[in-house]
Amino acid sequence: MTKEEIRNLINERNVKIIRLQFTDLDGTLKQVSVPVSELDRVLNNDIMFDGSSIEGFARIEESDMYLKPDIDTFTLIPWEDFESARIICDVMNANGTDFEESPRHILKKVIEKARKMDFETYAGPEPEFFLFDTNNCDTDSTSHDQHPENPILLDSGSYFDMLPLSRSELARREMVQALEDMGFEVEAAHHEVSPSQHEIDFKYADVLTTADRVQTFKLVVKTIAIKHNLHATFMPKPVEGINGSGMHVHMSLFKDGNNAFYDPKGKHELSKVFLHFIAGIVDHARAITAITNPTVNSYKRLVPGYEAPVNIAWAVGNRSALIRVPQARGNATRLEYRSPDPSCNAYLAFALILAAGLDGIERELVPPEPINQNIFKMTNSQKKDNKIKALPGTLKEALDEAKQDKMVLKTMGENAFNTFLKMKMTEWREFSSAVTDWEKKKYFNVL
Repeated sequence: MTKEEIRNLINERNVKIIRLQFTDLDGTLKQVSVPVSELDRVLNNDIMFDGSSIEGFARIEESDMYLKPDIDTFTLIPWEDFESARIICDVMNANGTDFEESPRHILKKVIEKARKMDFETYAGPEPEFFLFDTNNCDTDSTSHDQHPENPILLDSGSYFDMLPLSRSELARREMVQALEDMGFEVEAAHHEVSPSQHEIDFKYADVLTTADRVQTFKLVVKTIAIKHNLHATFMPKPVEGINGSGMHVHMSLFKDGNNAFYDPKGKHELSKVFLHFIAGIVDHARAITAITNPTVNSYKRLVPGYEAPVNIAWAVGNRSALIRVPQARGNATRLEYRSPDPSCNAYLAFALILAAGLDGIERELVPPEPINQNIFKMTNSQKKDNKIKALPGTLKEALDEAKQDKMVLKTMGENAFNTFLKMKMTEWREFSSAVTDWEKKKYFNVL
């Protein structure tokens, strides 16, 4: 939309509030709301905020920052009766330059690198989430946050089960409607493999638009859940003993309007560009896991026995591999990176996956042979023979890998990476000193 079209729509729909949204380094969506009377200031990049209040953004003596709206992201908000609108913003320094530590800016830099290599980049996610009854959530009296003390599953459903008139089905239907009202093209919505677990898939788009949509998606799911007295969580492993939530990422490159991953004469109809891209991801997989799986809880999902990939290998069709190549070819040729989970910062996760692949193209790396047998059933010696390494087993191990990878540091930038590392090491130390329920059950009565 043009600025004039935005003004006309705001007047036509009697919009009262404009919500300016941006994302911090931890992946949390932030917002500054202004009355519609401030529209001219919004469109002139004149809205300021205190950057020192956002973790990793600015020191207190350099706190004045500006929000630059990306008017292509303008949309009305359906759950506020379309009387509010939102615009996703880039974060700018007081002197008008891009704020280098902004996750959206980090992704845009990698996209620009791809363009200099004559590639346009596309991605499509498969985000999963759980729904719980808020009546089963304990409320923290100081923060008013809700967390399930002993969460009760809403259903016993599994893949694609239909649960007529259930609260979760009704909520999911409203989520889909809200997403479509905001410009999403929803391709599928269904119950996932675990009880109370759901997935909503939306059509792929350019990488930046897709990252924006992941952030919007999370907001829509959580907001609509609240309307139904439900709590939606993107926690990777909220319940012990069942599958956790992932966010498989499909990615492809196009060159001159054609899919650069497709070659009808190549083995498996895959191009050399594709093989180099795959090799880059394989080479950096352990290091980028700190960004694609950025929480202590992420590594409770990445364990054998629950369908989540833990082995660094690629395959054609085989779902036990970390990187899977779906059978579709032509312009639908793509890879599916299966380790990311929905707790990640989509901007950073997409940036690192893409940067790893581009590094493989630049260095003309050659991937190992694809593995087309069930890796989950392989013995350790078989994995060793096939040179299959494992993903990191803990957040600490993943962070140590990231610190050793120059590509990760270069992609994120030194300041952003050091801030991210500091936040995540704090999280790891807190976890390491916490006394868990498992420890109490294991040791309290026997020691």
